[in-house]
Amino acid sequence: MKVEQIFTKCLSQMTYYIESKGEAAVIDPLRDPSPYLEKLSEDKAELKYIFLTHFHADFVAGHVDLSNETGAVIVYGPNANTSYDFHEGKDLEEFCIGDVKLKLLHTPGHTMESSSYLLIDKDKKTPYVFTGDCLFIGEVGRPDLAVKNGLTQRELAGYLFDSLREKIMTLSDDTVVYPAHGAGSACGKNISKETYDTIKNQKETNYALKQDLSKEEFIQKVTENIPPPPDYFKHNVDMNKGINDQYTDIIQRGTRALSLEEFKSLSEREDVLVIDTVSKEDYTKNGSIPGSWYFGIDGTFAPWIGTLIPNIKQKIVFLAEGGREREVVMRLSRVGYDNCIGYLQGGINTWIENGDKVEKIESISAEEFVEKLRDKKVENVIDVRKEKEYQSLHISNSKNLPLDFIHSNFAQINKKRKNFVHCKGGYRSLIACSILKSMGIDNVVDIKGGFDKLKSIPNVSLSKV
Repeated sequence: MKVEQIFTKCLSQMTYYIESKGEAAVIDPLRDPSPYLEKLSEDKAELKYIFLTHFHADFVAGHVDLSNETGAVIVYGPNANTSYDFHEGKDLEEFCIGDVKLKLLHTPGHTMESSSYLLIDKDKKTPYVFTGDCLFIGEVGRPDLAVKNGLTQRELAGYLFDSLREKIMTLSDDTVVYPAHGAGSACGKNISKETYDTIKNQKETNYALKQDLSKEEFIQKVTENIPPPPDYFKHNVDMNKGINDQYTDIIQRGTRALSLEEFKSLSEREDVLVIDTVSKEDYTKNGSIPGSWYFGIDGTFAPWIGTLIPNIKQKIVFLAEGGREREVVMRLSRVGYDNCIGYLQGGINTWIENGDKVEKIESISAEEFVEKLRDKKVENVIDVRKEKEYQSLHISNSKNLPLDFIHSNFAQINKKRKNFVHCKGGYRSLIACSILKSMGIDNVVDIKGGFDKLKSIPNVSLSKV
């Protein structure tokens, strides 16, 4: 038997591949089917089942394309409703894969169809449970993503409490917990960076599994201070219930090399957005196309695309480092942005060599900023980290305008004086500066290295909330 956890850093997401005696299953696959097809080929295995723990909100799963490629049966738990064929599993139903079985445990709460899968191997004493977004390491799934189904957060949290007590905590202490997400995912408030643990350790360390925690206390804890979900979450849920463009078609359409003339023609249209995906260093050194938005491919690319581009059907053209064009389109598709229509062949160099105007974001080192601060040459400091990060420690007298809400915070930006912008490490601040410049605010300055660098400089005035 083989159980493999496939971790995707950008989404902080885990897919699972299980193989036994030439039969295989995949749990919560991403959009691109090729990694799973390659594993099947290596193992000379047949994909029998594709299990979904729930309708994911933070990414578009690849179950339909993978099923079309392999003939595998798509399985959801009770209460699921889709536009495609699938098997609606029953609570405690068992599925055979070679010499192992997967038992469906209906664990509603995060969503109503949410289910976990218990792996039973007759030759191995240690069981595994794939908990999806029901139980994370150190946290539980947020209970607010299915409220449009007529249930309140409190009601969903109550279901989650019961699911954990009746289905998860009753498993043997040595059961290994394999969740769907790790630290950084918006599907839970404070998920651990660990990607697996045992039931025993979780009972001892996870606040939500404490034996003396009452149902009312649990409901109160898991429903307090939940940040609003990004807008793209609801669209991804709908896409996961429906039939979308084939992945191969999305890649083919998005990786079309555009001549300078074609690119200009498209980029000048009001319904087309230009994004720049190169490294931070290249972006600040070379500048970019006026009006473009920056989303570096090496950062938390897809979640910020989904959070900040309001229209999931937005037509997109892009700039990329040579050889990474397919990766850009693939990662856009992970969160449902399927209308990518090409990239500028030759990138920014093509633009510059033609003599076209580039726009650069002013960028200074943390040391330069602190010197200006001490000389009282700084009036507006904008911290675009999340509220929780800001409250823990921040530059004194700075203003917290989280990147997540930059569109609604636009009115709070000083249009006349320089705004010095920083985040934790320099990724989010560049995104913020690029969007603000595209909206006509030119007086923005990016602080390289962000707060991590700033707080290391002696005698910088820091505050807490």
